[in-house]
Amino acid sequence: MEFIDYYSELGVDASADDKAIKTAYRKLGRKYHPDVSKLPDTAEKFKRVAQAYEVLHSAEKRAEYDALCAARSRGFGGRSEQANSDFNGRGFDGNGFDANQDANSNQDFADFFNAIFGASGSRQRQQHRKHSAADDINHHQGADVELEWPIILEDTLLDTTQQIEYVMPVDGPPGVQQLKKSLKVKIPAGMHDGERIRLKGQGAPGRGGIASGDLYLTIRLLPHPLFDIDADNLLLTLPLAPWEAALGTKITVPTLSGKIQLQIPANSQAGQRLRVKGKGLVRKKTTGDLIAILKIVMPATVSDSSKELWCQLADGASFDPRHEWTTLS
Repeated sequence: MEFIDYYSELGVDASADDKAIKTAYRKLGRKYHPDVSKLPDTAEKFKRVAQAYEVLHSAEKRAEYDALCAARSRGFGGRSEQANSDFNGRGFDGNGFDANQDANSNQDFADFFNAIFGASGSRQRQQHRKHSAADDINHHQGADVELEWPIILEDTLLDTTQQIEYVMPVDGPPGVQQLKKSLKVKIPAGMHDGERIRLKGQGAPGRGGIASGDLYLTIRLLPHPLFDIDADNLLLTLPLAPWEAALGTKITVPTLSGKIQLQIPANSQAGQRLRVKGKGLVRKKTTGDLIAILKIVMPATVSDSSKELWCQLADGASFDPRHEWTTLS
């Protein structure tokens, strides 16, 4: 697998903080999201952007990725003991970095990628506990498998069926082997972040006639380019020009299920919240709301004619936005 520069994918520097990474993801996510973008190959571009964010917004995953990048830049000749420890914890091989560096580089990135996203390239992370024959006997089944499965918010609106592939270790001669499984799993509508689905018998196989363990699928909601989540509600920051806030207007705004027209009342204030019933997250028994938070944005540049109009407004208006301060003096 070819090495992917996740910082370049998001267009940020390697020293970027978490806020800059999230801002970049939101911007690119809006640009490439398959539901809103008309650009070619948006699905693949969105997937790469989402994968980059999945790694870089997590301190643990980012540290492992940075260690891999540092090893590549050194030609793999001087990896630190700590870096080796970090890589080996994910199943990396610490040998063979001096010969055929490009091939080793790509292979180790493939190992890293598969450890984070799974062998199929799906965005997932899985955990297994070590077990023995005694465990099988004591627990009457093989080992359970814990797997995280991220989905976009749009996938929570309706029941969806997703192809899930995962790899798990199993005991066998001459030692631990890997078993790859592929399943079609129904993801019910209204799933919460962190909610689990139990798939009976889809974990590690038992031995000596013992039943297989279970697969526990933990749902993770990927951050959306436009919406934040507040309980069952979606929060949308809605930029307005000053005259739109003053005069009122009708704005086309996005929702998870399509675009709607939202009436902005005259004399709207920055920070004011407008609620759209039933356009939030779908839950098993209820549906949340969409809450648009108004943000007044000034033009980056002002023409001479526009400046003259602003001056006329300032001279003719008696409005004082700081009148409450007079009671404090």
